[in-house]
Amino acid sequence: MDKFTRLTGVAAPLPIDNIDTDMIIPKQYLKTIKRTGLGAGLFAEMRYREDGSEQSEFVLNKPAYRKASILVSGDNFGCGSSREHAPWALLDFGVRCVIATSFADIFYSNCFKNGILPIKVSRQDLAKLMDDAERGANATLTVDLMAQEIRGPDGGMIKFEVDAFRKHCLIEGLDDVGLTMVETPAIEAHEKKSAAARPWL
Repeated sequence: MDKFTRLTGVAAPLPIDNIDTDMIIPKQYLKTIKRTGLGAGLFAEMRYREDGSEQSEFVLNKPAYRKASILVSGDNFGCGSSREHAPWALLDFGVRCVIATSFADIFYSNCFKNGILPIKVSRQDLAKLMDDAERGANATLTVDLMAQEIRGPDGGMIKFEVDAFRKHCLIEGLDDVGLTMVETPAIEAHEKKSAAARPWL
């Protein structure tokens, strides 16, 4: 998993409450277990018409936001089914941070396990960030996980809270497998001791 320390990028405004995982990545894209290639299906029902052409008015199809790495959205982001394809699709598109007033629990947890930082902010702070994100090509935010700060294009700063263990995992780039691999020396020592004590096994 890629490390997350500081991210400076274009923030796309998506002022919609209750964006569920089916909106993030529709069910027809769930046939794969690969984490790559899902970016094309991100928000597919909002991004594309029935004939496959782009909906020009959808934010991620606008030239200024095509390479957005931050999403600023509404309440209860990631609700619905627990599909891990949702964070995979965001990551494959290039989104490393989602800012909202609240998140569905499973989606929130899955983000940390896939290298995405979900940030909870107050409604007042969200309004400021949404205003920043609506500036098109100038909609650049800097998210500093080490300092737990979001800085806007005009120098404004918002602090955010994050669980210390999850922060550590993102900074070090540790998913569940990575956390296990950190303990490799201890595991190998235990296996060696166990083999010596019970050679018949």
